[in-house]
Amino acid sequence: MSEAPKKDELEGSEAPFVSHLIELRDRLVRAVIAIAIAFALLAFWPGPAGLYDLLAAPLVAHLPKGATLIATNVISPVLVPLKITLMGALMLALPFVLYQLWAFVAPGLYSHEKRLMLPLVVSSTVLFVAGVAFCYFLVIPGMSKFIQAFAPATITAAPDIEQYFGFVLTLFLVFGIAFEVPIAVIVLARMGVVTIEQLRKWRGYFIVGSFIVAAVVTPPDVISQLALAIPMCILYEVGIIAAQVLIKTTKAPEDAAEAGDKPAA
Repeated sequence: MSEAPKKDELEGSEAPFVSHLIELRDRLVRAVIAIAIAFALLAFWPGPAGLYDLLAAPLVAHLPKGATLIATNVISPVLVPLKITLMGALMLALPFVLYQLWAFVAPGLYSHEKRLMLPLVVSSTVLFVAGVAFCYFLVIPGMSKFIQAFAPATITAAPDIEQYFGFVLTLFLVFGIAFEVPIAVIVLARMGVVTIEQLRKWRGYFIVGSFIVAAVVTPPDVISQLALAIPMCILYEVGIIAAQVLIKTTKAPEDAAEAGDKPAA
């Protein structure tokens, strides 16, 4: 008696291309609305000026007494706080934006893929925010203190607010992306691009690469370079461990069945 063919989970879930475009548009609109609402809330409290003071606090705390940041552009005192507010709105709305991404791709995923995708969306958000927080609370204060300690006494530090904002935004992006190392490791391993054994063998190369990347993308001070390279190495190990667990728990049913049918060695 012939075995009945297995029914595909996604059978009947196909949608016309135009329908996909309409759904993508709707979800992009929702994401933009969420960012706009977050911007309005932050503009109301603590306000652009309050957010600017908050962002500048790690540097101002280590400037010489009486020194402040300056604005060399006429519209910088207005433009920079607004940019900071927009950046804060993006951070505040990030979970909802990523949820819209998840909701858009979820119908095209198998159940075992959904079990992997949702934790990745949540964990990538948490890791990115953790990277930004790590940079704000530890890296920027330590770097500011280190730089001021080596500055000659005859130099009065008065950084420009636009340059400082661009500098901090770059650091936030660098550390936020660097903290996504476990996600990259998990995705590559789950897709079969690399194996767990290969990831372990490449550990030494990754450590060297982490220090090279840290030397290139961070300011030329030891504090920020070590603060980027060391967490990347730790997170690489975390990614290997997480990949082992998730690969086992998110196997396709047919793969799990085949693994169970294999005779023991």
